[in-house]
Order: sequence, then C-alpha cells, then structure tokens
Amino acid sequence: MNQVALRWAYANFGAVIASLETLPTRTICRLVPALMLSLMLGACGGGGGGGAGGSAALAALGAAAASAGTGPSTDAGTATSTDTGTGTEIGDGSGTPAPPEIGDGSGTPAPAFPWVDVTSAAVQGQSNTGYVARNDAAQVVVTLPANPAVGDVVRVQGAGLGGWKIAQNAGQAIDTKSVEGMAGARWTARGPTQSWYTVASSADGSKLVAAAKWGRIYTSTDSGENWTVCTATPPCEADRDWTVVASSADGSKLAAAVYGGQIYTSIDGGANWTARESNRNWFAVTYSSDGSKLVAAASGGQIYSSIDGGVTWTARESIRDWYAVASSADGSKLVAAVFRGQIYTSIDGGANWTARESVRDWYWVTSSGDGTRLVALESGGRIYTSDDSGVSWTARESNRNWFISASSADGSKLVAVEEWGQIHTSSDGGVSWTARGDSLRWNGVASSADGSKLVAAPNGGQIYISTATTTRGIGGSISGAASDTIGLQYVGNGMFTVLNHEGGLTIQ
Repeated sequence: MNQVALRWAYANFGAVIASLETLPTRTICRLVPALMLSLMLGACGGGGGGGAGGSAALAALGAAAASAGTGPSTDAGTATSTDTGTGTEIGDGSGTPAPPEIGDGSGTPAPAFPWVDVTSAAVQGQSNTGYVARNDAAQVVVTLPANPAVGDVVRVQGAGLGGWKIAQNAGQAIDTKSVEGMAGARWTARGPTQSWYTVASSADGSKLVAAAKWGRIYTSTDSGENWTVCTATPPCEADRDWTVVASSADGSKLAAAVYGGQIYTSIDGGANWTARESNRNWFAVTYSSDGSKLVAAASGGQIYSSIDGGVTWTARESIRDWYAVASSADGSKLVAAVFRGQIYTSIDGGANWTARESVRDWYWVTSSGDGTRLVALESGGRIYTSDDSGVSWTARESNRNWFISASSADGSKLVAVEEWGQIHTSSDGGVSWTARGDSLRWNGVASSADGSKLVAAPNGGQIYISTATTTRGIGGSISGAASDTIGLQYVGNGMFTVLNHEGGLTIQ
C-alpha cells in the first residue's frame, strides 16, 4: 500500500467529509464509487504519487458532482450550506496542495474550504474555515470571527480528548432551534418588578404585552429586553385588576380584560386603548390571528364573541363559571373551560358548543393554530391533551397546581407553569415534560408561534424571557466532546445559525 497516499487520506479526511455533506444522499451514492476508485488507483498503482493520486480522487469527485447535475442540499428545516472559504487546506507534508472542494453541480468548482488542525488551547476563528480540535489535554476554544459577512461559515470537528468550545464576541449569539427544538432551557429576568398576572406574545415573539395585578399594562417591542408602561387614558390613568391580555399575530391588536370591569382593545400596539363591552368578571380573552375575532369568558357569566375587533359582542352559551377560552388562528374553532365543570368546544366560532371530558377544576386551555391540538390544565391535577379538537383527551404529567399554558402554532411545543413551582416545557405535544427555571409564583406565560421564544411572568418579580439561542455576548457558547461536530453560518445582526451538528452539545 502506498504510504504517502495513506497519509494524504488521513490528513484530508475532514475535507472529504465536508465535501460529501454538502450533497444530497442520492448524489453521494453516485459519487462514492468514483471517489473510491480514484483513491485505489492513487494508493495501489505502481510507483509513488499517493498525494497526487488523492488529489485526483477529489478532482474526480468534483467532476462526478458536476456531471450529476445536482446543487447544494436543501433539506427542509436547515439552512443551505454555502462554504466559500479561501486558503490552503491541510496538506500531506509533501508540498502538494490539497484538492479543491466539490462544486455545486453547475460545473464551476467551489472555492477551497480550508481545515486547520488545532493542538493549542485557543484559536481565533476565521470566516469560511473549519477547525479540527486535536488537543487531548485541554479544551480547544474557537472564537467566532469578529466581523463576518452574511453567509460566512465556520465548522468545528472534535478529534482530541479535550473537546472544543465555540466562544462568542460581544453582541453575538447562535440560534439553537435546530439543536434544542424550543426555548426554555435558559431564562433571563427583564423589566420592572411587579405583581405580574398575565402576558401575551406576537407570533414572532418580538412584541409582548403584560399586565400586573392591580397595576398597569406594559409593552415591549424587542422580545422583552425593554418595557414601556402604558400612559394612555383610559385605561392607564389608574391601577386596575387585570386578569388577562391577548395579542394578534402581528402584535398590533391587543386586548386586556379587567375583573369586575371592561375589556379594553388597542389597534396600535398599546399606544391607545378603547373600552369595550360591560363591566363583568372577565377571566379570559382570545384573538384570531388577524385580530378581527375576539372571544371573552366571564366567571359566573357567559361567553361573548365579536367579529369586528371588539366593537360589538354577542352572548354565547350559558351562565357558568368560565375560567378560560382559546381560539384557532381563523377563529372558527374554540375551546373553553369551566371551573368545577367541563370543557366545551365549538367549530362555528362560538354559535354552538359541545361538552367534553369530565367535571374537573379546569383552569386554563390552549389551542394550536388549526384548532386540532388542545391543552387543558386541571388545578391541583394533571395536564390533559387532545389531538382531535377535544373529542378525546389524555392525561399527562403529574398532579400539580397548574395555572396557565401556551402552545406553538403547530401544537408540538408547549409550556405550562405552576402557580407555586416551576416552568415546564414539552417539545413532543405534551407526551413528556421537562421542569425549567426557578420555583416562583408563576401567573403568566406565552410563546412565539415556533416555540423559539418564551416569556413567563411571576406574581412578585421581573418578567423572564427565554430564547432558543445562546446567551448573547461573551457569556454565550456551545461546547462539544471529542466526537462532536458543528457547522455555523452567519445570518446577520450578530446571529449565527446551526447548519448541522452531531453529538451531545452543551449550550450556554
């Protein structure tokens, strides 16, 4: 066997894998035979030239990719890899340059993507470069490029026992949705200390509204980093007994209800408010995604619906101790809960209702965007989920003092809080749950449509926000062990996204 060829293959294994992973599986299956044949010719043929034979292998691989006529992989749920680095790859020590990467199928070879062996404890990362962490004694810290361009890529491959860590610069963060699935692992306190009772979120999680028990309404337009107190008259000329707030998908239309008072609506993100309906013991209010339809529930009263943004209302169903109501995105499917009563569902916007499940101390309900996946909380009991718009229900989790819950648009990512306990998250539609955060008197929680941003409000404390990202700035990082890998791409505004990963990564 040609020893030079073996050394070349070993040194450039990362380049080969990086080249292959940019292609669809079908194309890889067509290219591997060509690669193996070229390597065998270079390694086993008469005479030396193993490095040249290896170079010919990747050249043949690039040619095969071009003839296959395939472009970069576009697997759903991940960004397309666009490795476009420059420089010289790791060679075999013979002076022979490493081969170029595979092209994109257009016939034009892709620029070289250099891989750098790192045996020291730290290295300053460069754009469009891969790093092989080979330190057996210490963790290799790869600091992200300070001034990357949109589309730049950085990759890290573990090879040494010390593992690796990606460190960030000031203002940088890494979107970890593809790794963690949803927010909830890390929480940060923001805003003023209040007796918070309710909070709601826009679909993208950037616009928030919260209200304090016997306090004021507050809004945020930067995912909870900063909060502005309402000064509009009405309703913010005095403290009120706010029980619930709701938001349209874009965050421009808001509703807030007062126990023993009226419902207030805003069409400008909370700058101005208008009093609606009558004084009642309002306990719940919900919006359709466009904000045109509202449904509100009064404890010891009826359910009320509006199809004109809250200007006029129609009384529905009977007088019961209504505690909660939720709506599908289009407002056609509704679910409501009666404390010490049953759950009720409607498929016609509230005109008719059907009793579901058993009599329990129902406290809150949540709906997916299409109205098929529902969640109901029993105070002092369990969490119940339904995948058929409330026809059948399954008990989940343990008996706790559940208070409120929220759902992603597809109903797969859920968050529920205990009034005196922890925050609990589920990324499988409620089948399994993970306890998060501190034990506080949680009274409010909300989620973005994709579950990547969560906000929770305790009665007596600050508002807490959680995002499926690393902590922004130098305090954030991602770490991996010897066999772990990761690929990152810069998407702008200080944010990197995970292109691909392997192994049990640690995120801070």
